[in-house]
Amino acid sequence: MCKHLIDRLASGSELSHDEYLTLIDRRSEIRDYAAALARDIRQQYYGNRIFIRGLIEFTNYCKNNCYYCGIRAANAKIDRYRLTPEEIVTCADNGYELGFRTVVLQGGEDPYYTDEILADIVSSIKKKHPDSAITLSLGERSRQSYRILREAGADRYLLRHETADKTHYETLHPDSMSFEHRMQCIRELKDLGYQVGVGFMVGSPGQTAEHLARELLFLKQLNPHMVGIGPFIPHQDTPLRDEPGGTAELTTFLLSLIRLTLPRVLLPATTALGTIDAMGREKGIEAGANVLMPNLSPVGVRKKYMLYDNKICTGEEAAQCITCLKNRVRKTGCEIVTARGDYAE
Repeated sequence: MCKHLIDRLASGSELSHDEYLTLIDRRSEIRDYAAALARDIRQQYYGNRIFIRGLIEFTNYCKNNCYYCGIRAANAKIDRYRLTPEEIVTCADNGYELGFRTVVLQGGEDPYYTDEILADIVSSIKKKHPDSAITLSLGERSRQSYRILREAGADRYLLRHETADKTHYETLHPDSMSFEHRMQCIRELKDLGYQVGVGFMVGSPGQTAEHLARELLFLKQLNPHMVGIGPFIPHQDTPLRDEPGGTAELTTFLLSLIRLTLPRVLLPATTALGTIDAMGREKGIEAGANVLMPNLSPVGVRKKYMLYDNKICTGEEAAQCITCLKNRVRKTGCEIVTARGDYAE
């Protein structure tokens, strides 16, 4: 029965909520089978190529108070920082020299970075490196802001929805944030022509198998270009510090299901997965992932961008990190490539 459902997914059929639920509940029976088919589908669209994105975490200021996040506004223990526009562009230049052809500008929702400042940064990078893609991960902004940044040269936008269930969303976020607004932002990004990435935490407090089945239905309907999932990892200075974390076992199985549900999707093996399991990123690739996001931020600020505890690779130079990743990825039978790594239309 379970193998039949996996075969149906791999052939392009849509599954119901209850069918996804069956797969999640009985995943121990079909984990390896699902991963093998996920790899076959990835091979069909992307070959054995693993795309790298250079991540620049340029501010850890944030106006929000998400209950799970280490850079939440109410965390008085964090050492805050902001990179200057010149520092951000220099990080992108360094990444280009190392072979990166996608740069990801990520930060908390920091009002200091106005549309004008961000547009200047984006256009400066694009002018210097026109063959590169620029991805933004800056949270919820106005449609006008998204339009300005798109016109400045941004190609992609990552906005994790965190959960496709409104009630569950409200248990993870304060009243100042709304599920409806998050979904509206995602729709506007698609309307404006961005390649859009969404994602959720695996094992977040209150999450059930029913929630996960709903996530997969939501992803199928939205059909995003990228999906970033990683295990929930509690941070010691947040309200959810004592909650149990997510697991690599469930995260990697869901990566396989997402690859089977969305064959062309760009699917990262996240740093969070590598944080809870020393072989997590390799396991993610073996489950169907095809993106890695090494850090290009200055080493001096990396330990300050702690969304969760014990984050890996905070002390490595980018070049050192890439060499390490190339060697690790080869062991999975795949190869890191220096390319923009666009969505396979």
